[in-house]
Amino acid sequence: MTKKIACIGAGYVGGPTMAMIAYKCPDIVVVVLDINEARIAAWNSDKLPIYEPGLDEVVKACRGRNLFFSIDVKKHVAEADIVFVSVNTPTKTRGVGAGKAADLTYWEGAARMIASVSTSSKIIVEKSTVPVKTAEAIEKVLRRNCADPGVDFQILSNPEFLAEGTAIADLTNPDRVLIGGKDNPAGHAAIEQLAAVYAHWVPQERILRTNLWSAELSKLTANAMLAQRISSMNSISALCEATGADVQEVGRSIGTDSRIGSKFLNASVGFGGSCFQKDILNLVYICETVGLKEVAEYWHSVITMNDYQKHRFVERVISSMFNTISKKRIAIYGFAFKKDTGDTRETPAIDVCRGLMADGAHCVIYDPQVGADQVHRDLATPKFEWDHPARAGSTVIGRDEISIVSDPYEAAHGAHGICLLTEWDMFATLDYQKIFENMVKPAFIFDGRNTLNHAALREIGFIVYALGKPLDPFLQCAYN
Repeated sequence: MTKKIACIGAGYVGGPTMAMIAYKCPDIVVVVLDINEARIAAWNSDKLPIYEPGLDEVVKACRGRNLFFSIDVKKHVAEADIVFVSVNTPTKTRGVGAGKAADLTYWEGAARMIASVSTSSKIIVEKSTVPVKTAEAIEKVLRRNCADPGVDFQILSNPEFLAEGTAIADLTNPDRVLIGGKDNPAGHAAIEQLAAVYAHWVPQERILRTNLWSAELSKLTANAMLAQRISSMNSISALCEATGADVQEVGRSIGTDSRIGSKFLNASVGFGGSCFQKDILNLVYICETVGLKEVAEYWHSVITMNDYQKHRFVERVISSMFNTISKKRIAIYGFAFKKDTGDTRETPAIDVCRGLMADGAHCVIYDPQVGADQVHRDLATPKFEWDHPARAGSTVIGRDEISIVSDPYEAAHGAHGICLLTEWDMFATLDYQKIFENMVKPAFIFDGRNTLNHAALREIGFIVYALGKPLDPFLQCAYN
C-alpha cells in the first residue's frame, strides 16, 4: 500500500500531476520537491509559479493537508514508497547528438541521489519524456550506487499526456493512463501498485499496462503524430493561399471523416511548447542511431515544415508592407505558445519576432500572462538552451528592438500592423474600430491563428492576412 509519494521536479508536469494525485487520494501524502528555492516558495504562496486554469483551486484544497512543497529533497525521497522523476530532459546543445538527442544529465543526477539516500525498496517512475531504453540505464545507476543490497528498485514508465491550458481537465478525466514496467512478477506488482493510486478516480479500462519500452516510445510517438497533423495542415495552408482555397473549410471537410477526426487540424503560425519539437528530434536521433535513415528523415520533415511556416509568415508580413518594415512599429498580440498558459517554451512568437527585428521592425508585445523579463530572456536565449537552467537566459538583449506593454490598445497605438500569434479569447473581443483609428494607414492585421472576424475587420478598413485563406486583393498585389 502506498503511503507517501515524492516527486522530484516542481515544473509544468510535476506540480499539477502531484496536486491532482493529492486531491484525489487524501490518504496518501504527496511531496513535490525541487532544489530551486524560489520555485518552491511560489508553490507555497498565493501566486503559483505556473498559470493553468483550475490549478489554484486544486492546490489550495489540499496544500498543507496531504500536499506539500519542499526543498528537503533527500529526506522526503528517503521516506517515499513511490518516487516520480519529472526533471528536465532538454535537447543536447553540444557533443554527440547535439541538436537532437535528449540530455539525461538531470535524470542521472536524480537517480544517483535516490540511490544514495534509499534504505527501503522503492518504485521509481519516469514522468519526464525520455528516450527508449532510458529505464535500463537508470536501473544500472540505481543499483550500482545504493549501499544497501537489500533495497530493490522497480522502474516504471508513466508518461504524461497533458495539454497545457487544459492540464487540470486532462488530469481529472484522462483519455488513458499508461504504465509500463518489466514483464516479470516484481514488475507486474509495481505496475499494479501505481495503478491503484490512479484507480482512486480513473476507471480501470483507461489504465493501460505495457512493457517499459512500449510506454517510453508511446510518448514520443504521440507527440510526433500530433505535431505531424499540425505541420500537414500548415503545408496545405500555403497551398490554399496560392489557389484561393480556405484551409478552415478544408480542415472541416476532412475532419468529418471518422478515420481522420477533427482534432489538430487548425493551421497556424506553427506549433510550440516544451515537447513537440524536442520529442520529434529525440525520435529522429533514435532512428538514426539504429540505422533507420529514411524514418529519421520522415519525422525530421515535420520540424522542417514548422520552421518553414514561421519563416513564411514573416515573409508575408514584410512583402505585404511594401517589402520593408524597417523602423515600423508592429504590435505582437500574444507571446505564449498557446492560449490559457504562460508557457513560452519554443513558442513560434520567438522566431517570428526575431525575423521581424532582423528586418528592422520595432515589435511591441502584449500577452496577458507573459511578463517582460520572460520575453527578453526568450529572445536572448539561443535555440535549445531554454531548458538548461544553468545556462538559459543568462543574457538579456533586445530591449532596443522590442517593447513589452500591459495593454493591447497601447501595443497597437501608432503601429503599422498587428501580428496575432496566440489565440487568447480576449483578442476576438477587442474594439478594433478604436484600434484602427490609432494605427498608421494602411493598417494591417496578420492573423496567425485564424481567430478574428476577418469580414468585420475589412469592413472597418484593415488589410487582413488570414493564414491559409484567400488573399486580400491588396495582398495579392503586394505578393505578386
